[in-house]
Amino acid sequence: MDNTVIRSGDSGDAETLLGFFDEAVEWLVARGSSKQWGTEPWSRVPKRVERVTGMAADPGLRIAVVDGEPAGALIVSEEHDPHVPPVNERELYVRLLITSRRFTGRNVGGRLVEYALDEARRRGIDLVRVDCWAGGDGALQRYYESQGFKPTVRFHVEEWVGQVLEQRVG
Repeated sequence: MDNTVIRSGDSGDAETLLGFFDEAVEWLVARGSSKQWGTEPWSRVPKRVERVTGMAADPGLRIAVVDGEPAGALIVSEEHDPHVPPVNERELYVRLLITSRRFTGRNVGGRLVEYALDEARRRGIDLVRVDCWAGGDGALQRYYESQGFKPTVRFHVEEWVGQVLEQRVG
C-alpha cells in the first residue's frame, strides 16, 4: 500500500530540505560522487543555507510525506533555471527533486515525478523539463530516463556538467 501524500511546502520546511541535502551529500561522497554537490554538508555552508531557505519559500515547493514523515521534495515552475537553454513553448520545469535516503526503495522520487507530470496536465502544459548532474557514472541521468524523460542538451556551469531532459505529457 502506498502511504505517500504530497502537500504544499512553505518556509517552515527549510530545515527538512537542508536535512535532505545533507543526507544526499553524505551518500554521494560515500559513492565517490563528491563532484555533484561537494563534500561539505549544506547546513554548514551559509550560501547554501540561504539558497535552501529560498527554495523553502518557493510557491512551487511540494513535500512528499510517507507515514507522517517528510520523505522528499519537489519544486516546479513555469520558469526554467537560468543556466538552461530556453524553449519556444510553455513548460513546467522541475527545479528540484530530492528524496531522503531513509526512504530509498519506496518510490518517493517516482511519486514526485508523477505529481509534476500531473501538474503540467492540470495547467495545460505539454512539456516537462528537468536538469541533472551529468557526471559520475551517469546514474542520475539514467534515473530520469527510467521515469520517461529523454536527454536533450548538455550544459556547463564552470566545471559542473549538466544534462537537460524532457518529457511530453500530451
